[in-house]
Amino acid sequence: MKNTFLLLALFSFFIGYSQNKSFVVKYIDSPIILDGNLDESVWSEAESATNFWQYFPTDSLQATQQADIKMLFDDTNLYIGMKVNAPSNNFVIPSLRRDFRAGGSDNITLMFDTFNDGTNAFIFGTNPAGVQREILLSGGGNELRGFNTAWDTKWRSETVVHDNYYIVEWIIPFSAFKYREGETKWRFNSYHFDTQANERNTWMQIPQNQPIFSLAYMGDMIFEKPLGNSKTPISIIPYVNGLVGKDYENGSTTEDFKYGGDAKMTIGNSMNLDLTVNPDFSQVEVDQQVTNLTRFEVSLPERRQFFIENSDLFADFGNDRDANPFFSRRIGIAKDADDNSIENDIIAGARLSGKVSNNLRLGILNMQTAEDLANEIPATNNAVITAQHKLFSRSNISFMFINKQATKDYDFLANEDRYNRVFGIDYRLASEDNTWIGKYFFHKSFSPDTSGKDLSSGATTEYNSRNWNFRFGAVYVGDNFRSDLGFIRRTDVFKISPRVERVFWPKTGVIQKHSLSVMPFFLWRPELDFEKSDHTIVTSWNAELKNTSNIEFQMYNRFTHLYDSFDPTRTDDGTPLPGNEDYYYTSFEASYRSDQRKALSYNISPSFGQFYNGKKYSIGGMLSWRLQPYFLTSVQINYDKINLPNPYPDASIWLIGPKFDVTFNKNLFWATFIQYSSQRDNFSINTRLQWRFAPLSDLFVVYNDNYFTDNVFAPRVRSFNVKLTYWINI
Repeated sequence: MKNTFLLLALFSFFIGYSQNKSFVVKYIDSPIILDGNLDESVWSEAESATNFWQYFPTDSLQATQQADIKMLFDDTNLYIGMKVNAPSNNFVIPSLRRDFRAGGSDNITLMFDTFNDGTNAFIFGTNPAGVQREILLSGGGNELRGFNTAWDTKWRSETVVHDNYYIVEWIIPFSAFKYREGETKWRFNSYHFDTQANERNTWMQIPQNQPIFSLAYMGDMIFEKPLGNSKTPISIIPYVNGLVGKDYENGSTTEDFKYGGDAKMTIGNSMNLDLTVNPDFSQVEVDQQVTNLTRFEVSLPERRQFFIENSDLFADFGNDRDANPFFSRRIGIAKDADDNSIENDIIAGARLSGKVSNNLRLGILNMQTAEDLANEIPATNNAVITAQHKLFSRSNISFMFINKQATKDYDFLANEDRYNRVFGIDYRLASEDNTWIGKYFFHKSFSPDTSGKDLSSGATTEYNSRNWNFRFGAVYVGDNFRSDLGFIRRTDVFKISPRVERVFWPKTGVIQKHSLSVMPFFLWRPELDFEKSDHTIVTSWNAELKNTSNIEFQMYNRFTHLYDSFDPTRTDDGTPLPGNEDYYYTSFEASYRSDQRKALSYNISPSFGQFYNGKKYSIGGMLSWRLQPYFLTSVQINYDKINLPNPYPDASIWLIGPKFDVTFNKNLFWATFIQYSSQRDNFSINTRLQWRFAPLSDLFVVYNDNYFTDNVFAPRVRSFNVKLTYWINI
């Protein structure tokens, strides 16, 4: 009997992984009433996508709490009705804010690969309270950074909660998607999180060594008749923005009133055209500050809506850490005569992106920035052209050309800054089952008075199986390589970054999986006869627990050759560590993240050890508490104690960031973010009231206050901002 059960289990396991699931989406000629009840007779005639598999805590069993998904369509809309079972109606709903995170909450999410390429997908989801989220997924779903939650589109949903299940009903206009006219099939998958049963479940069975959102594992939704033209409306999004502020340091005041707008339209069914005139790219949400103890610039994410759709066409070239040739946050920012980064007005811009055919994607971007003679900033034209062609099952090859060029001759402009151009080719490998992935690129820059040593190239290959993960990566950035619209940490570098990981899957106990890995980084300077400049060897043990918490221990063995003097504490008038010196140092770090399903959750990361020629003790953490679904608060605390030998400075660096988020309902939100950074000598308050008075139309009232904190607590910069955006479809 025992052997029989074992054979049945193995049979179910292999059948699950090899299944090719599909269902038919029935055509209807009368609209559905959106009420969350699914009581129209046509719903009973629709086929179901059900028989979900567990992804967590195991990937070899059927879900204990099943979801049943039905779909219908007409010439204008896709109608979706879902029943999601649960042990009770005691759901975890952290807040009513749109674009929630799936982890630690109850929700169901649907993924649509409308071009059947296994590379990009549209994602829609809701929780039991009916809060919506929509996401663009790129890169084949290989990693979390392929998620772009800043994308917005109009769609409708209703949810009704019952004792041990909830009903979800959606109406998504076909204009929200991009697809080929006449298509009869989309690739599809769904996952839902059940906090009470402690399960994460997927319609298509996905092995746990792959991401739950992997586009390699999808079934088919087959339309009963070919899809027609989606008749996408033209969207006009005007804005007005009034700001008053005072700079107490310089004794100046600011009164500014701006207006402008964006337009969005679809060319055919698959190309998206974005236009902007006098755009306002001021952020109503402030960036989260970080403590920077490195010698390099910190990259922050793009949130501006104009750059979001198909952003991977422009941003996924090269290596995102060391050699990214296009970083959209460079546009609208410029260096003044004192080499300070300040805002640079954008006059207008256009962006065309999307699918030319099922295998070819195209991206064209052009933006003109204004001159600022007082700060010696030239007017520039910023242009990017990219093309991506699908190869084999899920791989692709891409080409890009980037041009930043001053549009006038200026006396203050150095000859080498008149223009900067980059041409490149990238190949992204993704096997059919995602076991093999890789990235290979070759880029060349062109600038006046520069010849040679202007190349950037790299290669990364990863093998991912259930028990073993291997990676080998290498990057080269020439001494004269420049990308003024990119994010290049440093030049004259050759880097290798292999990784070996062994994964264990215990059958009993509290640990769901754990792994041991070694990840060394070695860097050399080609122009200095390949002298080694840095190495870091990271040895780590990581464990995922069955209650969704996580624990990790890491050891860092580092070597740094400082070519220039450097003060990691950034102390005013502090004596920097001397250049042309070698530093060997070892440190240890632990981290623990608690069960995010709990009303009170936290994470903590202490570390200690050597730091250059001294020592560093650090502790970081975050404590979160929710009074669901209306109130969520958290506080982030980072403390770094640096002890260096005389005459070099010691430092105690604090970064404290409490957040308070009140969601009165699904349309009215109040968020306050307080940040104190001793490294930046700054205490800031950002409090923001957002009223979504119509779909994707918002009124923001924002108050910002900044204070000096070093010698005396005194006002620094203060502003009050009112911004109105209105999304109109014509």
